[in-house]
Amino acid sequence: MITSPRNPRVERAIRLKKRAIREQDRRFLVEGAQAVGEALGVPAALETLFYTDAHPLVERARELGAAIVRVSEAVMGRLTSTVTPQGLVGVARFVDVPIGSITADAGCVAVLHAVRDPGNAGAVLRSADGAGAGAVAFSSASVDVYNAKTVRASAGSLFHVPVVRGVETREAARHLRDRGFRIYAATPDGDTLLHELNLVVPSAFLFGNEAWGLPDDVAALADTTVRIPLGGRAESLNLAAAATLCLFEWARQRRAGRRVALETIIAAAAHDIRSPLTAMKGFGYALSTRWDTMPQEQRELMLHGIVYDTDRMVLVVKQLVDAARLVSGKLDLFPERVHVGDAVRALIGSFARDPDHPEIVWAGEDVVAMVDPDRLNTALAAFVESAVWWAREGPIRVSAALREGRLVVEVFRDGADPVLVDGEALFQPRPPGSGAGSKIGLFVARGAAEAQGGTATAVVGHGLTFRLDIPSPEPEHRG
Repeated sequence: MITSPRNPRVERAIRLKKRAIREQDRRFLVEGAQAVGEALGVPAALETLFYTDAHPLVERARELGAAIVRVSEAVMGRLTSTVTPQGLVGVARFVDVPIGSITADAGCVAVLHAVRDPGNAGAVLRSADGAGAGAVAFSSASVDVYNAKTVRASAGSLFHVPVVRGVETREAARHLRDRGFRIYAATPDGDTLLHELNLVVPSAFLFGNEAWGLPDDVAALADTTVRIPLGGRAESLNLAAAATLCLFEWARQRRAGRRVALETIIAAAAHDIRSPLTAMKGFGYALSTRWDTMPQEQRELMLHGIVYDTDRMVLVVKQLVDAARLVSGKLDLFPERVHVGDAVRALIGSFARDPDHPEIVWAGEDVVAMVDPDRLNTALAAFVESAVWWAREGPIRVSAALREGRLVVEVFRDGADPVLVDGEALFQPRPPGSGAGSKIGLFVARGAAEAQGGTATAVVGHGLTFRLDIPSPEPEHRG
């Protein structure tokens, strides 16, 4: 048993109470059975465990390869920051991750801007863990996540939720938006009520300082500001309480939204399948009863119609299967080398079976990309179909290029429909009768893009532009 706080091993641990030493050693202290137990659940996170009396976690730590050091109660008192130590203090490695590792799969991210109170910061971490959020980002002006009080307040959640630290709020917002997140700034006088948000999409909340909230220039980084409806006389809520409500509203909508989204998609698929099926039945009946009296030109026209409608049904069924996989979180991707120009030309040939279809022009670079061919075709077909419905002038132009390891595909048509103000709405599941165009394809295109760490977006101006931006490792030009 070590009884002197001047023991070299004890001294090194005590020095970790200072932030500068933590940064230098990339180690921090973990106090109490709860936090130590959670640290032991992360491979190689806990390096050393100091203890005063026998405890099941001591043997577990020993089995996992941590150094075990028994100390006196006086030494334990120097190691801890609490009045009544629990007899367990660990030394753990830093567990934070870079902002670049956070993708749309995180689902929900809490960004703490200049949050200084360690208890609040730890409570937000705990709430994020409970809600199933994918990450918490601490701005460079926020409290150190490895502060003893923050670690204690997180009750072990620091070891469950990916944590980003020392990032500028502007950088975090830019990265998350590039990965397909909608950004919401929590303010007392926000423009939108919390329960009116669509949180089924990847969502990030910006939370400000306990005393003065979010500065105007930081709130301006968001897509919209959001407020929590209050029924009593309180003007606002404690930061941790407000963050908890936001995070659990996201969790509630995620559970309900998946079910509602799938129901909407199934209804839309049934509607989309019915039309080509009815046409095929009519063509088949006409051909079977009037074949001998029908002109050759009419026969060929009907047969081409059957092939076109069959292609349409196959596409809708593929989209429906992919939508179900996306909603259940089980979409598998199988990237391979794809000649993008050839894929577009094949799609053009398919749409050309409809003599009334607007002209499609391939105007891109002839590149080879490492992508999932089926999901690329789904996105292209959805973009083209939506361009037919929501833009009315001239040909549909398709382009593609490789840019710094990413494949960027754009589909453009002039003359955007005046009723279409925000292209974002096109990507949400839409029931039959809610407007023309693809009600499944764009939903699947975005979901598949986000599953690959990319984005699918639409920009409305004089024309309508759809854009797919997905990673393409080891790209090469076709030579």
